[in-house]
Amino acid sequence: MSAAPYAKLSEVAFLNPPLGGRLPDDDLVSFVPMASLSAETAKIETTQDRHYSEVSKGFTPFLSGDVLVAKITPCFENGKIAQALLPRRNGFGSTEFHVVRARLDVSDARYLHHYLRLDAVRVEGQRRMTGSGGQRRVPANFLSGLRVPLPPLEEQRRIATILDQAETLRTQRRQALAHLDTLTQSLFLDMFGDPVTNDRGWLRSTLGGVAAAKPNNGVFRKNPEYVQAGLDGLPVVWVEELFRGDLIDTQSSRRLVPTAKELENYGLRFGDLLFCRSSLKLDGIAYNNVYLGESNEALFECHLIRVSPDLDRVSPIYMNHLLRLPMMRAAIKTRAKTSTMTTIDQQGLCAVSIVVPPLALQQTFATRIQAIEALKATHRTALAQLDALFASLQQRAFAGAL
Repeated sequence: MSAAPYAKLSEVAFLNPPLGGRLPDDDLVSFVPMASLSAETAKIETTQDRHYSEVSKGFTPFLSGDVLVAKITPCFENGKIAQALLPRRNGFGSTEFHVVRARLDVSDARYLHHYLRLDAVRVEGQRRMTGSGGQRRVPANFLSGLRVPLPPLEEQRRIATILDQAETLRTQRRQALAHLDTLTQSLFLDMFGDPVTNDRGWLRSTLGGVAAAKPNNGVFRKNPEYVQAGLDGLPVVWVEELFRGDLIDTQSSRRLVPTAKELENYGLRFGDLLFCRSSLKLDGIAYNNVYLGESNEALFECHLIRVSPDLDRVSPIYMNHLLRLPMMRAAIKTRAKTSTMTTIDQQGLCAVSIVVPPLALQQTFATRIQAIEALKATHRTALAQLDALFASLQQRAFAGAL
């Protein structure tokens, strides 16, 4: 198929159109907060109901079917673009949305929505942002001047349908992963009950009480001292790695050539639990993850606290999931200290009260978790393949090759 002619977005869509008349004050309208959008949210289908009088000032109006594009940093860079498919005709949302409404005689809204989600559009929009710091925004004239390939309407709808189907498959994989995450927590509570109220009457201890050695903070080195390329040195676990998955993966970690003393003091051992000791946000403090790799094959950085559990008393996988439960996170956060940053020290962390069921039961839980993790790995691989397929379909679709 030959390449389609191009048209400016302003020629095929209305950008930030006005409401077009006042609604009765008691009319119900859909309200869409910025938090409803994410890179994985292609469509917004459920929203809050508000009276028009509640949102008539200070909010952006749009209609069901319009495409909402976050215009502020970092929301735009994070891919917050979605089509609003609302239970009501009229919607209102953040003033930090751009609204794109297809001119139905020449363009299809779903087609424009998929075009606006192209990586190339996001990268160029980021480059064209105005303002500084946290006030950077995508200007309206960037969107209005976008050159959009414009095949006939029927072809636009065909392309949109194919991309919608591919997006549905991606969404289903993400939902399966989310269900497995929920299953993990449900499995824990079913086997051990609430660890805060301890309704099963398990033995109690403290985190420090089940440690095999004195906790310590990690290695301090300046950024230029880290290996920039190749596989020299050893991987070093930083804060960001704690938040990726249910065990620490060092494949993409920064690397460092340690001294013998650093390896002795900061070399990770199988089963080590690592905790975030300082965070700009309270929710991040003392967030944990577990290292299940070979001993002395990785280090950990100074913004982390290491607790090495006594493996004759506790399973590290059990401990990792125990300390991530919402009720345990809430208890841990009460031990944090806040000034310019939120911090927790070794003493506060080690004083956290925990339940210690029989080791055999912990190990049964760990075995079941590993089975769930294997299933999650299968879904992640399939999702990565679907993501690659979707990106390929996008490129072919807007190059006239689909």
